[in-house]
Amino acid sequence: MQHPNPRQAVPNLRRERSRQRGGCATNPSHCEAKKPKASKKKGTVDLGDDTDGDNKKSKWRDRTGRERSQCANLVFWLTYIVSECSPWIPLEFFLTNARRVILKVGTAIVTRSDGRLAIGRIGLLCEQVKELISRGLEVIVVTSGAVGIGRQKLRYQKLINSSFADLQKPQVELDGKPCAAVGQSGLMALYDSLLTQLDVQSSQILVTDRDFSDADFRRQLSKTVDTLLALRVVPIFNENDAISTRKAPYQDSTGIFWDNDSLAGLLAVELKADLLILMSDVEGLYSGPPNEPSSKLIHTYMRDKHVDTITFGEKSRVGRGGMTAKVAAAWTAASAGIPVVITSGFAADGALKVVEGERVGTLFHKDAHLWGLKKEQSARQMAVSARKASRELQKLSSLERKQLLLDIADALEANEEIIRQENTLDVRDAQEAGIAKPLIARLTLKPGKVGSLANSVRTLALMDEPIGKILKRTQVAEDLFLEKISSPLGVLLVIFESRPDALVQIAALSIRSGNGLLLKGGKEASRSNAILHKIITEVLSKQVGKELIGLVTSRDEIPDLLKLDDVIDLVIPRGSNKLVSQIKESTKIPVLGHADGICHVFVDKDANLEKAKQIVLDSKLDYPAACNAMETLLVHEALVQSGGLEELASVLRSKGVELFGGLQASELLKIPKVVDFHHEYSALACAIEIVKDVYAAVEHIHQFGSAHTDSIVTEDTTTAELFLAQVDSAAVFHNSSTRFSDGARFGLGAEVGISTSRIHARGPVGVEGLLTMKWLLHGNGQIVDGDNGVIYQHKELLCEDAKRAAKQSLCNGSSNG
Repeated sequence: MQHPNPRQAVPNLRRERSRQRGGCATNPSHCEAKKPKASKKKGTVDLGDDTDGDNKKSKWRDRTGRERSQCANLVFWLTYIVSECSPWIPLEFFLTNARRVILKVGTAIVTRSDGRLAIGRIGLLCEQVKELISRGLEVIVVTSGAVGIGRQKLRYQKLINSSFADLQKPQVELDGKPCAAVGQSGLMALYDSLLTQLDVQSSQILVTDRDFSDADFRRQLSKTVDTLLALRVVPIFNENDAISTRKAPYQDSTGIFWDNDSLAGLLAVELKADLLILMSDVEGLYSGPPNEPSSKLIHTYMRDKHVDTITFGEKSRVGRGGMTAKVAAAWTAASAGIPVVITSGFAADGALKVVEGERVGTLFHKDAHLWGLKKEQSARQMAVSARKASRELQKLSSLERKQLLLDIADALEANEEIIRQENTLDVRDAQEAGIAKPLIARLTLKPGKVGSLANSVRTLALMDEPIGKILKRTQVAEDLFLEKISSPLGVLLVIFESRPDALVQIAALSIRSGNGLLLKGGKEASRSNAILHKIITEVLSKQVGKELIGLVTSRDEIPDLLKLDDVIDLVIPRGSNKLVSQIKESTKIPVLGHADGICHVFVDKDANLEKAKQIVLDSKLDYPAACNAMETLLVHEALVQSGGLEELASVLRSKGVELFGGLQASELLKIPKVVDFHHEYSALACAIEIVKDVYAAVEHIHQFGSAHTDSIVTEDTTTAELFLAQVDSAAVFHNSSTRFSDGARFGLGAEVGISTSRIHARGPVGVEGLLTMKWLLHGNGQIVDGDNGVIYQHKELLCEDAKRAAKQSLCNGSSNG
């Protein structure tokens, strides 16, 4: 589908209405943005001219108040819109630039279950109104609740004025019209009081549907509201139920609106709003009754898709309309080109989240089906599509698969500037959010990193073909030959940390091994992941299809994916033991655990101390945030007397490493006590403990380690062999840095992670860890016949012998045929 230009995505009607008010429906720099031009250089994404007529970079402010160049603006658009990363992303584009917002609040929001005013919720709403006004928005409120409040008041009034005999008579339900007359004054008084406390002035406007049949009334209404908003006064609308002539059933063919939901939709059109928020007692529109476990929240309403498939439950305990009325009202406004969001009014910041473009509630817009974004596929559809694409990948020749990887490497380098720009925005957001420095270090793509990633992809491409590799050959019987060959696993689901370089490595390994892939990265790297995913899948689209690698953008989709043991073949969670354990408990799919990296270096009494210093420093300093960095230094007790302990601690301190000690080390070195030895610092910090001997070191590693990577420094071969044999970790080293525990350094090209599991693959998992096997049997008409039809030989064959035998069998079959 052709992706629309951001400017064209905003309906003409909205822009026209905005111009009538002297404003713009979108940010001015958006309106001046040029369309992305076709790329002249292979593999690049051309963003168009990023300078204005004065050759100065035009700027705009995003919702956090930061300035961005027009170039960054277009990168932002391309990353999220063209990359098809989420069906909700256009909401941010529309809503962060809205000027006039209508908030509709239902009776279930403004009243409690007993009919009394929900003062706390109304107070939170007023605070949001104040915040929106402070951001320069014009706010209009449509409120329900007068009838409910009045009914509660009149019941009490009737009770205190009734005799005992009156109370014995059947009680008749009070008519809604006097209830509205009584309740409206109390409701408005509360709004006025709360908003006044926030230095916001409010006004009351009561209307009936018949009023809107008068053209003069409509013109005057618009003029009055414009004046109030210009004075920063909040107009609060309600239907004047006290004098309305409409009776139940409220909706009929003669009405203009039938409840406050439809009134809000009508006002959105009449008053030229940029956004309508319908606040409900549920999170949004569901595929079925919200209280049913099978019902799913619909994030984007597609009329053609949903109008005949949604089952509405009962309406709320109070009010008239319920969700049916809200959907009808939402579509009325959406049909006029006004974005509408149905979301929960119980949330303390629900309206603010909508205006900030967060993925909450259900979005309605008449052009939703034209945005060309990623379809709201079910988890199953995503996995099935990846499997289908993987089979297309497997049909390609070895040379064609290699060329795909080489093209991806070229595309990464060609788009390095775009990748770095998006990564810079991720890093800036992470810093502003107070993310820990070690995590920011993993998030950052430093200069040269993209080129390094491209080279690692090329290394994978130039490796021997892993698919279809003959692992074992057996002559089963005369003219009957059996081969065990390597084969792709199928579809992988990889959940990884906020580390963009991991996406590239995992995707390249998946392609090289012929697997389909679903990726879920950390939210802090959302922009980086989106642009990298787009660049890679654009290359795939020509021969295999973009669906080969799916990018999961919401955590909400993970539980559904974990249920698909019939279409997903392996889950690889990279993260803490807690994450791995949670996933193992939630799925029947095999899990390849990449857990904490609690790596140890044990310096034995027979170690060469200078060699030990270098190994310890490299293990800690080479990349402190890496999972294979040293987190605990174990020192033989003999080195305390010889001064070796002090030397090792001193050299670490000299490099800025913060030290934490066990019971003995903390006292001897005068350092803080360690809180927990099973802790991954991922920074310039580590623990030190003194152990009696190699056996105590092994015991400590088994008790506090994560079975990742551990190393011994010693010149005693016997001690080294004992350590290598007894430490139960994925990688165990002698006289070498723990940082060698890496797929590229092992010659695997790259790694999908370092597995601490004991089944299938362990240690750095490269291409081989993403393969399984299948059996090929070449015969010439043999049958079992109760094992009487053949004489078994079960003779293992060498490679060339097997190939010649298989070919000869095929030739014999052809000649005999």
